[in-house]
Amino acid sequence: MRVLVFSKTAGYRHDSIPAGIRAIRELGAEHGFDVTATEDAFTPAHDAVVFLSTSGEVMDAAGQAAFESYVEGGGGWVGVHAAADTGYDWPWYGELVGARFKSHPEIQEARFVTEDGTHPATAHLPPVWTRTDELYDFRANPRGRVRVLQTLDESSYAGGGMGADHPITWCHPQGRGRAFYTGLGHTSESYADPAFRALLLGGIRYAAGVLPAA
Repeated sequence: MRVLVFSKTAGYRHDSIPAGIRAIRELGAEHGFDVTATEDAFTPAHDAVVFLSTSGEVMDAAGQAAFESYVEGGGGWVGVHAAADTGYDWPWYGELVGARFKSHPEIQEARFVTEDGTHPATAHLPPVWTRTDELYDFRANPRGRVRVLQTLDESSYAGGGMGADHPITWCHPQGRGRAFYTGLGHTSESYADPAFRALLLGGIRYAAGVLPAA
């Protein structure tokens, strides 16, 4: 398995990007897959591409066309956190990510509810997982277009804006490819958390087609 970590930013740049790259490299070393990190042009010779807190418009028209062809033809995509704050002028990317970033309150502790305990990204998690992160609201609820894996319990923190149904991690097929997104991963500390690392690993393996969605 070959994984490309793409972390180009044209907007806000997260300080946690180096920790994220390091964590995915370590997961690759532990689990036997190759990891390449880049902020240059996308190349399709990978089983999955991780958009690690990308932001803004990160690909030109030629890059967009190549990436669309890659995913629609069977490639895998993993979006982490600010990947939802990316490609606002790219309609296809909006379909890929499932929902676009709207806003967030202050970083705080919240309860994450495991809605789907059979997916390889969430099978290891308890029914309710309490952790600290930056908690994204989205411009639209993706439910109905994606398979929701985790939701946020807005009663557990201040400033949530989506109401009782607040998806935060999900997946879906995209053409012959697979897409996985999680809103988690703002903080550098996240990437040292074994439970979060296992979520990333499951998402990568799902996107690459190594593991089924179950």
